[in-house]
Amino acid sequence: MPRPLPVHNPQNRFDATFTEWDVDSVEDIPRATLHVYEDKTRNILATNDSPDVGFRWSVNPYRGCTHACAYCLDGDTAILMADGSQRALRDVRVGDEILGTQPRRRYRRLVRSRVLAHWQTIKPAVRVKLVDGTELIASPDHRFLTERGWKHVLDAPSNRRRPAHLTTGNKMLGVGQLPPSLPVTPEYEEGYLAGVVQQRVRLALVDAGGERPNVDEIRSIVPFREAPSREWQRGFLAGIFDAEGSYSGGILRISNADVAMLDATMAAMRAFGFDAVLEPARENGVRSIRVRGGLREHLRFFQLTDPATRRKCSVEGRALKPRRPLDVVSIEPLGIDMPMFDITTSTSDFIANGVVSHNCYARPTHEYLSFGAGTDFEKKIVVKPQAPQLLREAFDKKSWKGELVVFSGVTDCYQPLEAKMGLTRGCLEVCLEYKNPVGLITKSPVIERDIDLLAELAKQASVRVSVSIPFWKKDVAKAMEPMVTTPQRRMAIVERLAKAGVPVGVSVSPIVPGLNDEDVGEVLEAAKDAGATHAFYVLLRLPGAVKNVFEHRLRETLPLRADKVLNRVRETRGGKLYDTRWTSRQTGEGVYAQMVSTLFEKTAKRLGLRSDEMVLATPRDTFRRPDRSGQMGFGF
Repeated sequence: MPRPLPVHNPQNRFDATFTEWDVDSVEDIPRATLHVYEDKTRNILATNDSPDVGFRWSVNPYRGCTHACAYCLDGDTAILMADGSQRALRDVRVGDEILGTQPRRRYRRLVRSRVLAHWQTIKPAVRVKLVDGTELIASPDHRFLTERGWKHVLDAPSNRRRPAHLTTGNKMLGVGQLPPSLPVTPEYEEGYLAGVVQQRVRLALVDAGGERPNVDEIRSIVPFREAPSREWQRGFLAGIFDAEGSYSGGILRISNADVAMLDATMAAMRAFGFDAVLEPARENGVRSIRVRGGLREHLRFFQLTDPATRRKCSVEGRALKPRRPLDVVSIEPLGIDMPMFDITTSTSDFIANGVVSHNCYARPTHEYLSFGAGTDFEKKIVVKPQAPQLLREAFDKKSWKGELVVFSGVTDCYQPLEAKMGLTRGCLEVCLEYKNPVGLITKSPVIERDIDLLAELAKQASVRVSVSIPFWKKDVAKAMEPMVTTPQRRMAIVERLAKAGVPVGVSVSPIVPGLNDEDVGEVLEAAKDAGATHAFYVLLRLPGAVKNVFEHRLRETLPLRADKVLNRVRETRGGKLYDTRWTSRQTGEGVYAQMVSTLFEKTAKRLGLRSDEMVLATPRDTFRRPDRSGQMGFGF
């Protein structure tokens, strides 16, 4: 039976409240009990664009892990909603439909995306200005999409070829900042009614069997201003679009048979600087006004006029073409901390102030679910019961090309619940059915149940298994990974998989400076004897609330070594407990980190273990969709 754990969660960065137990001793704190929650969302494949790892796609049947191993924008930022309107980031809510992007053919295209999480934090503020006047207030670690890929605002490593952070001259991808929402005024309402009702009156009179009414007849019923104000014209454009406008195939048109109405519409268009042209009359005598200028001008029209018929305003499917200059002209740290907001979406991005912005990985992600990163992560497990079915649906999409899928990107896919629920096995059966390459990282003996499936995957497709064995001394392993089997038992998993013909290696992760770096040689020697073919490591990473969980566990279980370990970690992270920069966050920096790297690489090379598996392994191209046509062969 697993030992009971006292409830302990560090302050959730995204919650305003925090529970602290007013007790005399830790024994008086309530015990954390296991709760399982169902995730009913329809997404199963998660994407990853970090250069630190060698895979893009992962499957996470579980969120949280009973093994118990120990980004953001200003709230006023305008988010582009699915109906073409905009809303302040602070006012966006879980479940809202917004616009994200997906690469299709030559361009990234706007697609409907759902908000999965929304949170607030306090971070340093940086102002980014673009050449067209667009301004963004973001945290240093936030990322935007440029013509040269995703770029952090600041706080990212640079190499000699291409910086990973924004620099002046970088070209953002998007449409640029759109006008703000304007209030509805009495003059706007009057203009709107003039636009809608005049058309409706004309149609009603024609439908009643009368002759086509002239403009004077219509204007005797509905007031029409000879010298309209800008607010009246704004409302008029909204009304005329609701009554006679259309938007399809990227073309924005307003049609009308009455010359006077067309003249009024053209005058209003010119008043707001729209490039509008009068198209030739069609067979029924109806002429149209076409708004030119592409996606940005169409969005500007919708935002400025605010039509009521929002279904006509959808820009889903439109391509983001780099026509408008969106060069970065300045990046200015403001020197203050301020409230920042971020969201997680089904497309992993969203449109913020007219440019493509990235979503803000395992304990910290639990905070996004309104749980804690401590015992909540270990005892409040979120499962996706339909994972195999959802994976099959994802593989059936024409856009899926059979890339490597890793189990799991966030938590162990073979935690104890898997023995009962079988979600990972079900997903592996789908991968075998489609012959899709698979990678697995685990520390659980439950994987031995699926040796038959993994052996068949190795024959028909491609599979790589990495067993996590960061410690070799049983007492230290038990202190830091209290709910996991011993390192020696995990090495037996490696041996069984290797004997079954499954390519297997070890992940000596995390290496905790001053605690288990001395175990590296023993783990690699044992792995080679067990039949491993590869090995890799990751230096201890402590993002977000994880550093609090780790330090609490360390001081509780290994109090005499705690200060030494924490000082060693800071030595490899530039004086901090965590460094967010890509590349260095995996291996650390400085003399001590270099010593760990040299020890690992030379030992792996001496033993014949491939040490670049995570970044250089290339699976075979075996993906094939099964034939469900029912056609039988002729036998020759």
